[in-house]
Amino acid sequence: MKELLGVFRLMVHQKRDIAWSIFFGVLAGVTAVGLFAASGYLISKAALLPPIQTLAVLIALQKISSLTRAVSRYAERYYSHRATFTILSDIRTSFYRRLEPLAPGIFGKYRSGDLLARIVGDVESLQNTFLRVLYPPIVLLLVFFCTIFFVSFFSWTIAGILLLGLILTGFLIPGWFAYREQRFARSVRVRRGDLSTEVTELFQGYRDLKIYQQLDQKEQDLNAVAKRYVEEEKRNGLHAVSNLALNTMVTLIISWLVLGVGAYLVASGQLEGVFLALLVMTSLTVFENAAPMAILPGFFEDSRHAAKRLDEVVTEQEEPTYTPFVLDQAPSFETKALTFTFPDAPRPVLRDVTVSIPAGKKTAIVGASGSGKSTLLQLMLRMYPTDGLTIAGQDSQTVDPEGLWQHANVVLQQNHYFYGTLRDNLLLANEAATDEAMRQALDDVGLTTFELNDRVFEKGENLSGGEKQRLAIARVLLREASLYLLDEPTSSVDALTEHMILDRLFTRAEDATLVLVSHRLAGLEAMDQIIVMDQGHVIEVGTYTELMARQGAFYELKQVEQSVFAPIG
Repeated sequence: MKELLGVFRLMVHQKRDIAWSIFFGVLAGVTAVGLFAASGYLISKAALLPPIQTLAVLIALQKISSLTRAVSRYAERYYSHRATFTILSDIRTSFYRRLEPLAPGIFGKYRSGDLLARIVGDVESLQNTFLRVLYPPIVLLLVFFCTIFFVSFFSWTIAGILLLGLILTGFLIPGWFAYREQRFARSVRVRRGDLSTEVTELFQGYRDLKIYQQLDQKEQDLNAVAKRYVEEEKRNGLHAVSNLALNTMVTLIISWLVLGVGAYLVASGQLEGVFLALLVMTSLTVFENAAPMAILPGFFEDSRHAAKRLDEVVTEQEEPTYTPFVLDQAPSFETKALTFTFPDAPRPVLRDVTVSIPAGKKTAIVGASGSGKSTLLQLMLRMYPTDGLTIAGQDSQTVDPEGLWQHANVVLQQNHYFYGTLRDNLLLANEAATDEAMRQALDDVGLTTFELNDRVFEKGENLSGGEKQRLAIARVLLREASLYLLDEPTSSVDALTEHMILDRLFTRAEDATLVLVSHRLAGLEAMDQIIVMDQGHVIEVGTYTELMARQGAFYELKQVEQSVFAPIG
């Protein structure tokens, strides 16, 4: 039950609708019992040929009860569903608010398909917490207590039988099935997460699977996972149906018992025969409120495991507290003995890194692939928390990432493009950008043949690698910033276009702090500082001239690059 405490806290915000739904639910249940009890009494009374006035009063009461039941049932459905959907909206908002600060580190722990299953499926399951878990037992108890109180005026024995039925159908049977349900609910959710993961990977990797002729194997794996999921659902469904069948059987046995005991009481003169049909109809009707208790265990375990799976994601770390951070000028960065390891990684990516990046200067970070360049840039961008890093003289752990990103222009190795037009994707950087400014930005990066209304597919599937990079840089050119963090921004464009783009970026970032991660060493003469990395360590720092004169690691990299691109013949 403790897993659902967070959901219960959100329910408190809708206490008014919840109270009204319970009130009208009890009223609908009580009037239904009264309606059918009066019907039984009316039939028995009519058989005795009483005065027509007596029957007229009973018929009028039935009509009033019918109208009251209909209105109260409508009101109960209205308030209960309004509360349910509002609670569901609050759950989604609350979960996303807690999930957002965990990105992007959360993707290293959970596969995207599994995370999607939790965000969509598990959150959706929690809509049943109020309507199928909390609400039914409250209404059941109140309606049963009112009914037992009413029946006690006719026979304490039959009232006791109804109380026994309440205990069996409302608590013992659902409790027993709830205990057994624990074995099924979690396995169903795990299988659903596995299925979502397999489907996501199939769609995202369809092209590669097709090229390498592994599509059939992947489809077989998907079908196997789907089969296991269907089997778990069948077993869970059979368990739920068994619960409902047993609950219904006990309900009918109790009603037969009421009939038998009532007949005995009538025969022994302890009960007037005219009330026997009333008591039987009361028994049959009141147990309609026990029907939701048969499916309660399934929904309870479903909701409990859904809440637990969501909590596993958002309780990975406590929500951090930040001090006010306003980046109104070019920032500096400094690391002191910085060591960083990705979550669950076997070894650190950065080891004892100590560097200083001055404010308003242009710094390049170079080195072989896997040397830690991009990781250092991501730490500067506050994509992962770490010790040993200060930003503008402030401990990075206390810097609000939102405050940093608001004043930063960033180009990463992988940039996302949304389905829509070029205009839509450019406006992400600056919503106030005019069409003229966007066309100029496209011209500045060499996309002169593109139009703002040209269609962009999801993830930019209809763009080449170079076009994607240039579009990302065009976004940067639309926005003023005091910090530029660029990770291989021109790795997929030709040398001439690269030179043109970097010149424009350097001019635009003249007074800003600029950090450029690059494999290419050409054009770095314009940088104020070059940091050379190897296997997570900083091995050299200096200007282009200083490093070349030192003839160390940077000099060797430069010689290798020149030999590779030297003309043949």
